[in-house]
Amino acid sequence: MSEIHRPAGDASAPLIYLVSGEASGDVLGARLVSRLRAMRPGIRFAGIGGERLAEQGVESLFPMRELALMGLLEVLPNLRSLARRMDETVADIAARRPAALVTIDSPGFALRLAKRVKPMGIPVIHYVAPQVWAWRQGRVKEMVHRLDRILALLPFEPPFFERAGIPVTFVGHPVLESGADRGDAARFRAAHGIRPGERVVLVMPGSRRTEIARLLPIFGEALRLLSARVPGLRPVVPLAGPVEEAVRTAAAGWSPGPILLRGVEEKHDAFAAAEAGLIKSGTSSLEVALAGVPMVVGYRVNPVTAAIARRLIKVRYASIVNLLADAPVIPELLQGDCRPDRLAGVLERLLAGGPEAVAQREGFARVRSLLAPPGGGSPSEAAARAVLETAGLAAP
Repeated sequence: MSEIHRPAGDASAPLIYLVSGEASGDVLGARLVSRLRAMRPGIRFAGIGGERLAEQGVESLFPMRELALMGLLEVLPNLRSLARRMDETVADIAARRPAALVTIDSPGFALRLAKRVKPMGIPVIHYVAPQVWAWRQGRVKEMVHRLDRILALLPFEPPFFERAGIPVTFVGHPVLESGADRGDAARFRAAHGIRPGERVVLVMPGSRRTEIARLLPIFGEALRLLSARVPGLRPVVPLAGPVEEAVRTAAAGWSPGPILLRGVEEKHDAFAAAEAGLIKSGTSSLEVALAGVPMVVGYRVNPVTAAIARRLIKVRYASIVNLLADAPVIPELLQGDCRPDRLAGVLERLLAGGPEAVAQREGFARVRSLLAPPGGGSPSEAAARAVLETAGLAAP
């Protein structure tokens, strides 16, 4: 079992235990920690996270990348390792006795952890509502006895969970404080020697190893096809911490070769410079929408996982943008439709800047208006207030 890392600071001060299983949750956790410190000076933190939480002084019990798995067939070979890490996490929480456990996204691990921690009498808060409203809706009954509160990012989520008896706070979507809409296109083009007339295409394949392996070869071939029809194509790919090397390896043979981006500021500058995006479904589509970049969503999972999902999914769209708009603002090419030729065809139309691109930008503006927390302030501030309240540590 891993050694239990004791957080620095006053040992009598309240402690919040955070568990994040992937890069996007790591960012949410870091912002939450920052806001909680501002509202309740002296509060301590421990748990599992990545680079962003480490920057906030939260030392991870074990590497977060061990939890960054998705899909039935991807998880099965790692069940023994995940069970061992689960036992270590439960033991660490039992030893520390935090004022609250905050699990962030990654519901497969988080909800199993909540089941084992709840009998300890520790309040359990889950940040990012599990998408059981989309599929496997019966699972919400299990959550009633595991969670004390859900912090929801989307405005249509609270009624669904509240009907099951789970307290929910809509805290707004953190994309609003990401800075995704504040990049500098001129700075990006100058930094990378992008000449007038060259066309920047943003490529975002996800933050999980399984997504990189499955999507990047398809995306790379789509760009090769597109470059034969659109001269001066310059693809750009942001690097995400846990999968950086996998992205570098998968994109090494692309033609045209991609610009690989490091850091949030450079990524947002690329958003500002991009004329179109090739994006995996999920939060990244919302981030790109906030930046106003027309896009096509492409996604594939293991065929067996997809067959199971098709029988269980209860919503019409895969991307959050389309779900919020309740309309097909963004074209979604999923599974067998996620083919290089089809992706290249949509990107070519978007780069032409015609009615399809204009309609997407109009839809993005409508979606943005739905994402702010109702009580004002930023989403991370709203989340911090809800955590303190649930933990019995309301700011003085």
